[in-house]
Amino acid sequence: MDMRMLLFSLLIVPWTFCATARNQKTEPRNRGLFKVLDFEGLQTDGEVFMEARIPKKDTVVLDYESPGDEDDQNSAVEKKDADLPTCLLCVCLTGSVYCEEVNPEMKSVPALPKETAYLYARFNKIAKITNKDFADIATLKRIDLTGNIISEIEDGAFSKLDQLEELTLAENRLVRLPMLPPKLTSLNANHNLLKTKGVKANAFKKLRKLAYLYLGDNELEAIPPLPESLRVVHLHNNNITTLTDETFCKGNDTHYIRYNMQEVRLDGNPLVLAQHPNSFICLRALPIGHYK
Repeated sequence: MDMRMLLFSLLIVPWTFCATARNQKTEPRNRGLFKVLDFEGLQTDGEVFMEARIPKKDTVVLDYESPGDEDDQNSAVEKKDADLPTCLLCVCLTGSVYCEEVNPEMKSVPALPKETAYLYARFNKIAKITNKDFADIATLKRIDLTGNIISEIEDGAFSKLDQLEELTLAENRLVRLPMLPPKLTSLNANHNLLKTKGVKANAFKKLRKLAYLYLGDNELEAIPPLPESLRVVHLHNNNITTLTDETFCKGNDTHYIRYNMQEVRLDGNPLVLAQHPNSFICLRALPIGHYK
């Protein structure tokens, strides 16, 4: 009897576990958890199935290369470039702007930073200077426009620049000079097309601080009235044919001496200086030029 019970147990128990396994199915869940579903018991009333779930966390993804950010950066760069148009073409240092031989060709005076004191715009294609070019730059002390093709300067272009001391207009195509600022100490207009009628009679006389005047290589027929403050005046290679006793001296005052004048150039003119001895009697040194 005992052997029968033992054999019976060995046969019945495995069969029972196999039957149970067929009625159940295991479904894998996230992160190592499992949910056991009894398909035969799903229709049974009163049975409650509980499922363990791990709550999901909101994940924030940062998009470091979004198109919107790139557009914003490009807009900022473009805005910065727009604020400094001149300094993209020229070299801007503290108070100084260098626009020399600019490529592409510079045909007009560029917009300048408000604090500009020194402008060097040499060897470009600037053809005209207008009243608006320097209207808002009251800090200018030096302007150098050498080697352009300037043929016209509006009369008020420089007259309101109260701090301007040095003005260089050499190697251009000027036929007349504009009004000049009162504190000017140096004017260089060598190598132009200036004639006497293009220089106003009082153009220099009222400039009480003018010390250096360069008008060589022009087409002047006569010497304009000169201020007492002059130290150097270059009038070489013009068409000057006459001098008077009043050109440099005071004809009615034989004791007058022009102490400031250090150098006068009159060479290259159709003029024999020896024929006008009284014209230089007040000078400390004879002019450079032809005496025979």
